Formats: sequence, structure tokens, C-alpha cells
Amino acid sequence: MKKKLRVPAFLWFSGALSLVILLAGMSAGITNNTIKWAALPADSSGIILVKNPNGPTLGYSSASGIKILTVDGLAFKDLNKNGKLDKYEDWRLPVDERAKDLASKLSIEQIAGLMLYSAHQAIPAMSGGPFGAGTYNGKKFNEGGVDPSWVTDQQKAFLTKDNLRHVLVTSVQTPEVAAKWNNNVQALVEGIGFGIPANNSSDPRHSTNSGVEYTAGAGGKISQWPDQLGLAATFDPAVVQQFGSIAAQEYRALGISTALSPQIDLGSEPRWVRINGTFGEDPQLGADMARAYVDGFQTSTGSAEIADGWGYNSVNAMMKHWPGGGPEEGGRDAHFAYGKFAVYPGNNFDEHLVSFVDGALKLNGKTKMVSAVMPYYTISYDRDKQGNAGNSYSHYLITDLLRNKYGYDGVVCTDWGVTADEGKTPDIFAGKSWGMETKTVAERHYKILMAGVDQFGGNNDAGPVIEAYNMGVKEHGEAFMRARFEQSAVRLLRNIFRVGLFENPYLDVQKSKTTVGNPDFMMAGYNAQLKSIVMLKNHDNILPLQKGKTVYLPKKYTPSVKGFFGPPSKEKWEDAVNADLIKKYFNVTDDPAKADYAIVFVSSPSGGAGYDAEDIKGGGNGYVPITLQYGAYTATDAREHSIAAGDPVEPGITNRSYKGKNITAANYNDLKTIEETKKAVNGKPVIVVITLTKPAIPAEFEKDANAIVASFGVQNQAMLDILTGVAEPSGLLPFQMPANMQTVELQDEDIPHDMQCYNDADGHTYDFGFGMNWKGVIKDARTAKYVNRIAMPVINVKGKTVTLSSPTARTKIYYTTDGTTPAFVEANEYSKPFTINKGSTVKAIAKKYGVDNSSMVVYNLSK
Repeated sequence: MKKKLRVPAFLWFSGALSLVILLAGMSAGITNNTIKWAALPADSSGIILVKNPNGPTLGYSSASGIKILTVDGLAFKDLNKNGKLDKYEDWRLPVDERAKDLASKLSIEQIAGLMLYSAHQAIPAMSGGPFGAGTYNGKKFNEGGVDPSWVTDQQKAFLTKDNLRHVLVTSVQTPEVAAKWNNNVQALVEGIGFGIPANNSSDPRHSTNSGVEYTAGAGGKISQWPDQLGLAATFDPAVVQQFGSIAAQEYRALGISTALSPQIDLGSEPRWVRINGTFGEDPQLGADMARAYVDGFQTSTGSAEIADGWGYNSVNAMMKHWPGGGPEEGGRDAHFAYGKFAVYPGNNFDEHLVSFVDGALKLNGKTKMVSAVMPYYTISYDRDKQGNAGNSYSHYLITDLLRNKYGYDGVVCTDWGVTADEGKTPDIFAGKSWGMETKTVAERHYKILMAGVDQFGGNNDAGPVIEAYNMGVKEHGEAFMRARFEQSAVRLLRNIFRVGLFENPYLDVQKSKTTVGNPDFMMAGYNAQLKSIVMLKNHDNILPLQKGKTVYLPKKYTPSVKGFFGPPSKEKWEDAVNADLIKKYFNVTDDPAKADYAIVFVSSPSGGAGYDAEDIKGGGNGYVPITLQYGAYTATDAREHSIAAGDPVEPGITNRSYKGKNITAANYNDLKTIEETKKAVNGKPVIVVITLTKPAIPAEFEKDANAIVASFGVQNQAMLDILTGVAEPSGLLPFQMPANMQTVELQDEDIPHDMQCYNDADGHTYDFGFGMNWKGVIKDARTAKYVNRIAMPVINVKGKTVTLSSPTARTKIYYTTDGTTPAFVEANEYSKPFTINKGSTVKAIAKKYGVDNSSMVVYNLSK
């Protein structure tokens, strides 16, 4: 007998249109005669919302063909269109049960699609270039007549044919366009297969535009915060957690549900170009910041929470780069073959794991662990006894260490392009299949899968994944490989379920517009910028400056620098600060003689990448120094022989040493500007404002500066507020500032705190945790917690006999007497007093395993 439909009275509030939609949606099946849910009218794009009492609001597109099932009076989406409620469609069930059910139903081709992570996608698509290019029905965006929120031809292909569901979003035209594009993508994938939503992601996107003036009510494309190194300079995990929470809300409003961050590599190698994306060089600070960052991104509260801290404000965080990409030999970066090796001359691998295992894997919040992990491109040299290959290829690093030892069962995703072929020379930006260069693309995929990795970054093509599956079937049998694929599918699906995308992946476009860059978020970001600024020098308390004084601002120099692609950029001279902005603080003059003060804006020395093809032409090996000073530098103290070497595109090169070679920073003009300004103002105070992206050597310019203030990616307005006392400086150095390039060459890439630091004319040492406020050197709860957590050893010398001791309990002391940096090996371990001769240099460091090491103490016996 056909049941009689009864519509509850509360349903009629949404009007006749809603009723029509409701009746259409219910045709998939009703299991009882008490309907408890209500549907709202479709919006202008055809998105329908269905509200469950004490349950989630479902969202679906009228164009996708999805219908609503009614079970126990509640509404569920019939995503696979089979007319019945499957476990994975039942939002009442635990996430793991839903994920396992869906994984068991998927074909190998569909799981292979889940394992893909797209190459970079711009919204709208670029009309050309290596990143984010695409077409719309064969037409480029710049040809006109294209809505920027449309799905590109290329995106349609990888979403429908390759079953890809993880999309990396780069630039977006506006929050509105991003929200509409998300809805278009979700409507497309909802209507095919099992209706698996797209899990869109982003690299960090909250950096500042230094020339834009801050106003609380202006709104913006997104709130602006200091670089991650600037967040570290606050030494305040609460600021980082606030950033994570705000950034997550903005991400979700843009349709982004996975963050390819935080980057928690230990910045122990001062020349590495990516230090600015880390939390600095200290493992304990890094761990606390990593934990706060992930808790902020992943945690939903109140009505936004679904279960276990996960919910509609949550963004999956992907910590990177396991097991730490910081100790790059010579500072060269692994995006290129010339930087493929991470080395451990100090035997300090354990500290590089701290920010991961004691930070992002041990959260304070209810989500408990970071939801995804990205290994770096590097070969962690001689860490895997099975052989040297990129970290994503290492069964030891991924399965034995990360999964088995540290209990991680979340998603592991390769960095982008590790299965692609490398370039013809070491300096070409191409594939990064380090250690597997001579293998086929499919063999690389298979090796990665067998290492325990779940996903392939930058790969839109399912073909090689399916080839890898077939290789596994031949070696292990179909049952084994099916189980291996389902294991990864469960991990990948879990992250989509937990953030509520299966129930409603659609955005309210108007809400997105009012969420992203709203005044409260902008204010929080600006306050974080202020807290990140570090005052290094304030001779005779020249700061703060009085507003309305006359200042001279020389133009700022930007050098010609070769990027990843195309020809080098053009050098330029431009105003250091927007003219309209600076006039709100000072009178500006072009005549130094008329100025009360000079303010010189400069950047970190642009010290090169460590490789130069011109050196090859001159008969060299291509390897050159990376410098942290502006002026000419000769690498007299570099290694005679590199620790690691070898690449198919440079046959015969077994030594990557650059000893004795020369380099001058590309922005040497910054130093000249400081020197010339000092002369031009003829005794008037000079304030140097330096934007740091890595440690720098102040020795060249400190003597010419009455004050030095450092920032890590802030708006110029924030800097001017500090200089004029609107706000007080409170930031602390997240790394050491070296005394010279000799100490840089002698330090070990894998050991933090192992350089001799610069001492300025006022007697201050620019060590980790140093910073000043208006009263002087900052000593507060932050410095008490993080600075000298492991105290420096004490060197006592009587005659020629040396005794070492450590004020910190349960530490070991390591030392050398030949001027080299002590490695944490048995040969350097202190056990009893020893004797030294005239001219000897004792260097000692205290270390607590799995925690941290001290700064280095140095003693010279001159008599």
C-alpha cells in the first residue's frame, strides 16, 4: 500500500518553490511518514540547502542530479544515486566507518584519482606560463567573454577523467570569484561517480603588501600577517593560534579546506632560502609554534564543530617538510638538482624531528594530530641505510619512523613534481626525482607507494598511479595491492569527511565576501605585524622619532634576480615608502642637509643560490658560495670536499665544494646606500630598516647606523608606527645573526645556535632571542622560556688545563680544540679535563637529546 505523504506545518515557511524542490528531492525514497527536515529555495546558481533538526545542513546542486533520501525523518544525500542510504552517506556514523565504506566501493581508477594532487590552478586561469594556465571551451581568459569563476577545460578533464579531487589553488581574482568557482567545481564532481567533493588547498597566502596602507574598515582580499618567520619573532604561540583560526575561516570562505602548511623545518642552515617560511632555528620554539598553528587551523568550536574538534571552520593542515629540509648542504635548495642533499655533519638529526613529533603531532586541541604530512624534496643523506633517495621514496623515513615509531596514520603527500624527470642541467626548474632520476615515472610512483605515501603532489594524471598498481599486483598479488590502495583511500577520504564537505561543500557567496579580509581579521593581522618587528640597536635612545620631523629617505634598490622561470627581473630604484603614507608621519626632503634624520630601507643581502652556470664555462664545477653579507666575499673557510655529490646531469662531478670562490650580493647597492647616506647627512642620525628573509651579517653597516630595526614581511605603515612610538617594539630574533662569514662556513648545517654572533658598538649580542624595547634589552617570560633553554657550557681554564661543565641537568657537552664546530659524536664528547696549547680555540656546545642544544661558547688560548 502506498504511504500517504504528510508535510509538517513548519515546512511551509519556505514557500511554494521550496515545496516543489522538496517533493522533487524526496523521490529517491522515504522510509517513514514523519519528515523532520526542511528545504530552502534554490539560490540563483541552483544550490539547494536542506536543514536537518539537530543535524547538518545539506547542500547540493540542482544540476548534479542528486536527490534527498529520508531515513528516520532525516535528510541524507543520495550521492551515488542508488536510491538507498549507504554508510558513507550517513552523517550520523563515525568518520572512519564512512571512509572505510566508501573506500571499499571505489574502483582502483577512482582511488588513483584520490591519490592525485593537482598542479597549481589560478582563478581565473592564466593565459600562459608554467603555473595556472588554462582555457575555457578552447578560449583563453584574456580573449574576453569568459566568466572568471568558470571551470577550465583542463580542470574538467582531470576532475572527470582522472577522478582527481584535490586541487591546489594559487591566485584568485576576488573572494567572490573564488567562492563561485568552488561552487561550480563542487556541482560538477557531485554529479559523477560517488559524489566525492573536491578538497581544495592553498600554499600560505596571508603575506603583506608593504605598500598598502592599513585601515581597519578597508577590507581586503585577505587579512595581512607577517611571514611565518615574523610570527616566530613574536615568540608568542597565542598569536600563531589566532592566525590559524582566522586564516582557516578565510580559507573556508574561499573554498579551501586544506592548508599546505605549516612549514616547520628547523632553520639551522642560515644560508637556506626558505628560512623565511619556517619558525626559525630553535626546535622548542618551533614545536610550540607548530602546535599552535595546527590547532588554530584544524579546530572548530561551538555550532561550527561537527565532532572531535573538526567542523565547518576547520582546515586540514599539512605539516612540511618531513623529516626537515633545513640542513641543505651549503644552503642550496632542493627545488634544484644542485641542492638535492640535506646533510648532518653534526649528527643532529633528532632535533630536526622535534617540531614535528612534539609539536604538530601532539596538539593541545581535540583534533590531536596534524591531518597531513609533506616530505621535502631532499635526500636526507645517509639517514636511510637502504640507500639515498628523496624523502618521499624512503620506507625508513615514512613507514618505519613517521608511521610506526611516531604512530602517524594520516595522509602523506609528496612535494610537487617528485615523480617527474629532472632538467638537463642542475639549475633547471623541472622534476625533482632525486635518487630515482634514472627510473621510469611509473617506477617512481610504485616506489613511493611502497614507502607508505598516499598522494602525489603536482600530478594531474592517474595513468602512472594505475601503472604502479599493476606493478604491485605482479609482485604482491591483487589482494595486497587492493588493500594498500584502500588504506590510502581511507586516509584521504577521512580528511574530506571531517570538515563537512560531503554534507555541504557549497559557499554562500555574500558571506564569503564579508568574511575574507573583514575589519577584525585585518586588525588582528596588523597587530601581529607590530609584534613581529625587532629593534636591534637604539643608540642613545634615538627611537622613537618625533612625528612631524624632517626626514631624508633615499630610494630603495631592487636588484635583477633570476627567478624559477624566464629571464632575470629588471633592477629598479623606487620610493622606499609610498609618498602619501610617509607624509602622515614626517616632512620629507630630498636634501640630506635639511633632514633631522635619515631612514634607509634595505633588504637582506641577496647572496645567490649556490650555483652558477658561468662557473662551468670557466672550468669550474658550477658551485659557488652563498653569502650573508653585501660586500665581496671569498670562501676561504669552505669545505675542501663536499659531504654529498652526484647527479646524472653532471657526470664526473663528485665534489660540490666552492672553496676559494668569490661572490658579491646582488643588492650590494643597499650597503652603498647606507654608507652614502651616513656621509650625506653629516652627523645626523641614520636609522636602518632591514627586511630579513634569513640571517644577515650586520658588521658591514652597524657602525653607520644609530638605530637598526628588522622586520619579516610587514606593511611599511607598521614599521612607521614602531619608529614613531605609536607602538613599542617587542619582537625577538628567531635566529642568530652571525659575526662574519667564517662562522657561517664553520657551522654545521644541521646544528642550530652554533655560530659566533655579532656584537655591536653598544655591547649587545645579536643572538637567538635578542630584541629591544624602549627600556633596553628585552627580558621577559618569553626569553625565560625559550632563550638559553639549554645553557651554554662553562669553560674553566687553569694553565693549559680545560674543564667543561653545564648548568643544565642531563645534558652532554661536545667540544673541539681546532676551531671547528663540535659535532654530536662520541669523538667530541667531553668526559674529563684536557690540555690545550697556545693558539688553540676551544668550542663547546651542550645538548639534550630530543630537546635542543645550547649556543656555542668559544675560548682562545692566546698565551
